Amino acid sequence: MTQSTSSLLFLGKVDDADCLRALDFCKTHFANLTHCLGKWGDPLPESIRKWRGDYVVSYLSRWVVPEELLNNAKIAAINFHPASPEYPGIGCNNFALYENAAEYGATCHHMAGKVDTGKIIAVKRFPVYPEDNVETLLARTYENQIALFLEIIGMLAKGEALPTSSETWTRPPFSRKQFNELFVIQPEMSAAEIQSRIRAISYKHWQPYLEIHGYKFEYKPE
Repeated sequence: MTQSTSSLLFLGKVDDADCLRALDFCKTHFANLTHCLGKWGDPLPESIRKWRGDYVVSYLSRWVVPEELLNNAKIAAINFHPASPEYPGIGCNNFALYENAAEYGATCHHMAGKVDTGKIIAVKRFPVYPEDNVETLLARTYENQIALFLEIIGMLAKGEALPTSSETWTRPPFSRKQFNELFVIQPEMSAAEIQSRIRAISYKHWQPYLEIHGYKFEYKPE
C-alpha cells in the first residue's frame, strides 16, 4: 500500500479502543505521522504545541487545541465530535436524551478558536429510540463516529479534498454549568421532568441528586 506523504498530527484519548483503531488507521495510511494521546487534565506537550504540518486531527481528544496549533496546520485542522450539530459542547448525548431527540449523530468539522463552532465537513446520523439510555446511545454514537472517521481520513489519505456540508451548528455549545445543572432534581419538579433527568444522566457512577435548600442528597426514586 502506498502511504500518503502528507504530514498529520493525531490527538486522541488514551486507553480507548476506538481511538486506538483510528490511530492505527492513520499509521497505516500516513508515512509522516505524529500522535499524542492523553486524559483529562494532562498538559499538552510543548513539542506538540510546536508541531507544523498539513493536518491536525482530533478524535476524542481531551485537549482544547490551542489556536496557534490550529494555525500550524497548512491544509486543515479537523475534529470528530460525538454528536450531531444540534448538540455542540459538553454533555451532548445527555442533552439529546433530555430533549427526547428523535435523531442524533456524529459530526466532522473544522476546528476554530472556540470549541464546536468551525464549519461542518460531514455528519453521520442515526435514530434515537424511546428505550435508549446513556449507555446505548453512546455505543451507537461511537460506532458511527469511527465509521465517519475512516471515511473522511480515508479521503485525506488518497489526496482528496475535504467535503463541505450544508449543515450548521444550531446553537451555542453547551457549557459545563448547563451540564452540571442537568444532574439536579428539586422537590417541586414534575414527575415527567424528574424522569427526563434520570434518563439523561444515569450512567455508571454518574447519577442525578436531590437538592433541597442548597443541600445535596442522593436521589432515591420511590
